[in-house]
Amino acid sequence: MKRIVIKIGSNLLASAEKGLNTERLHALTKDIADVADTGHKVVIVSSGAVAAGLKKLGLKEKPKDIRLKQAAAAIGQSSLMWAYEENFAGFNKKVAQVLLTKDDIANRQRYINAKNTLLTLLSYDVIPVINENDPVAVDEIKFGDNDMLAALVSSLVEADMLIILSDVEGLYTKNPSHKDAELIECVNEITSDIEKSAGSAGSAVGTGGMYSKILAARQANSHGIPVVIMSGKKSGLLARLINGEKAGTYFQPNVQRLSSRKGWIAYGVKSKGMIYLDDGAVNALTTQGKSLLPSGILKIQGDFEVGDYVRCVNKEGKKVAKGLTNYSSKELDRIKGRKTSEIEKTLGYKYSDEAIHRDNLVVV
Repeated sequence: MKRIVIKIGSNLLASAEKGLNTERLHALTKDIADVADTGHKVVIVSSGAVAAGLKKLGLKEKPKDIRLKQAAAAIGQSSLMWAYEENFAGFNKKVAQVLLTKDDIANRQRYINAKNTLLTLLSYDVIPVINENDPVAVDEIKFGDNDMLAALVSSLVEADMLIILSDVEGLYTKNPSHKDAELIECVNEITSDIEKSAGSAGSAVGTGGMYSKILAARQANSHGIPVVIMSGKKSGLLARLINGEKAGTYFQPNVQRLSSRKGWIAYGVKSKGMIYLDDGAVNALTTQGKSLLPSGILKIQGDFEVGDYVRCVNKEGKKVAKGLTNYSSKELDRIKGRKTSEIEKTLGYKYSDEAIHRDNLVVV
């Protein structure tokens, strides 16, 4: 028995012109029900609410006005969820709606509450259908697109696989509209060349293109979760994949899996500032697994307090790590470059020898 997160793209489910694609949604629910019948626990991350709502509002493309988009989401979400409820009932499956914002992930207590809710639903053989809470979300608390939400959910439920269903077969060597484009069956490491091959364009109704799927795959892979990007247009393909057949593009997970807590630090919570490190500190964090000491800090950027999460970067500003700071930005600015034995003498007090302890730090 495995936990599988299945992300369904908006292009598969709805269009502004026609609203919900009931035929495709029925076929997808049958395929997912077949997978659930084999004993696997399934979580769905579903796009499509905004696109479904556009039809009812008489709009032909996703609006730029945030209020219109939120209205479309509110209208479309009920239609989308009812369609899932009705279709899965035909296969004797129960579903539950779960709406999330990034605030629900960034807040540790709410993150744990969401995790417990999802695991409880799965224990009762209920299929959670997750979407971003678009009617209330603003840019500051949005995930950006449901590909990233699916990666976070995969970490949240400690999934054994993330499957991203799209309107294309998988990742190609170049835009699949070119005749010489070839499907990449397996990616062992997501390099800058792989990212370039993904491009960056989204659709008229969705927010994410192949590029966002690659970023989501990288995030899930860092948790030790394998990812498959495949077509959601072919009935029966999902079950064949679960049974071991090749389909789409497989992304090999990292050997060392991030713990749920460290995954939350890396991807679930927003950084409040940056700490620039010298070469010695970068090496200590990335290759030796050590804590960050004040002596390795070059400069501080941003205004943050004790217990905030900050990004650690090298001298060029490239991301190195992320962690929970034991000192505020003002305090670190005073003790940067100093030995641990000098902290108390400089500040008049000392919280810790480490600026960031290795237990609260993740190399990214």
